[in-house]
Amino acid sequence: MDHFAGLDVSVKETSICIVDETGRIVREVKVASEPQALLKVLGNQAYRFKRVGLEAGPLSQWLFSALAEAGLPAVCVETRHMQAVLKAQINKTDRNDARGIAQMIRAGLYRPVHVKTLRSQKLRMLLTHRKLLQSKAIAIENDLRGTLRNFGLKVGMVGKARFEARIQELVENFPDLGVLVEPLLVVRRALREQIVLLHRRLLAIVREDEVCQRLMTTPGVGPVVALTCSKYQSGEIDWSGRISRCGDEMMRVMLYEAAQSMLHSKKWSWLKAWAMQIARRRGMQKAIVALARRLAVIMHRIWVDGTEFRWTREVAAA
Repeated sequence: MDHFAGLDVSVKETSICIVDETGRIVREVKVASEPQALLKVLGNQAYRFKRVGLEAGPLSQWLFSALAEAGLPAVCVETRHMQAVLKAQINKTDRNDARGIAQMIRAGLYRPVHVKTLRSQKLRMLLTHRKLLQSKAIAIENDLRGTLRNFGLKVGMVGKARFEARIQELVENFPDLGVLVEPLLVVRRALREQIVLLHRRLLAIVREDEVCQRLMTTPGVGPVVALTCSKYQSGEIDWSGRISRCGDEMMRVMLYEAAQSMLHSKKWSWLKAWAMQIARRRGMQKAIVALARRLAVIMHRIWVDGTEFRWTREVAAA
């Protein structure tokens, strides 16, 4: 007889419900949210699992990988779809949620999501850490600009390389202000140094990745966008229709920046011509969003087909 399991995962503990093919509950237990604890229950030879379901969440990638490596037929379920089904329950408890997940998995009433590989998770960490350091460095720079302006000291237009020298120049005759800005300058310097290290690591990965090299043939697409695209996964991918707020936020931001870069570039292509026609009819902002969406479609096809960007319609038709 086939068995099905539902896992309601929280940070500390996971509620497990095991049912047979008729829907009868075979076992219910709560264990620590650790692979070893889950496998101790699910690895019992008395059960012949057809599917083991868990909700997509912070620990799902880690636990899913451990279950899959142990040979269990793990399924990661899309969160919103699961919540829509489980909200029909009268009492929401971890035990009832595990029961509901088990019955959903048994009846096939679920929407699976693709779970990122360990490599993709590491790339994601690289990108998010790089973005975090950048945001902190920019925040420090903006704070220095704003606070010094209160004393009539204007930083003005200055690049990253000249920023620290410009600040020191402004406070040279104000030793009391110099003492206050120095800690921020030290922190900013350290942040910028680490950003450079992470960016070099990113470039090294992109240089060795054939998919990223092909994606970068698309105008406006650089190493960061190419690497972001290569690791993007979503449970509800839909390449047609309007752009929604579903999916990966970083991916949407990068596509928008790539579209802006293309429209401000001097290089011409059929894609830029298409976007400029929209800009004339609907405005530049709508054109950028439309171009970002089309870039996603094109880059997805480049990724799947193993092709490169075609700069003219004639080449594309051939």
